Amino acid sequence: MKDLTRKDVIKLIAIATTGLNLTGVKLSGIDLSWLDLKGACLANTDLVGANLIGANLSGANLCMANLSNAKLMMTNFERANLTGANLSGANLEMGSLAMADLESTNLSGACIEQTDLTDVVNFTKQQEKSVL
Repeated sequence: MKDLTRKDVIKLIAIATTGLNLTGVKLSGIDLSWLDLKGACLANTDLVGANLIGANLSGANLCMANLSNAKLMMTNFERANLTGANLSGANLEMGSLAMADLESTNLSGACIEQTDLTDVVNFTKQQEKSVL
């Protein structure tokens, strides 16, 4: 499968009758800023270095997704499943992880300044120590 572009993803959002399914797709470096990806399935997706600034990923499944070094400022991850995801080096400033599941999520070197952590699930002391 070829790498998808922003235009391809926008087309898929437009035709999706239920949550968008991009499981396992390579989207590294893609610009998905300000897109509504609410409820999308992005499990095992490669989003290394992607621009997701201001995107709505509430209720999304990002289990085992690789978001290392991604731009996630002002991104909404409310109620998202981030189990086993890699967010190392990602910038999550001013975003929301409210009620998100962070079980086994790699947050080393991630910036969570002014990020909403209300009722976040499975956020460990070790994860807290590893963030900036």
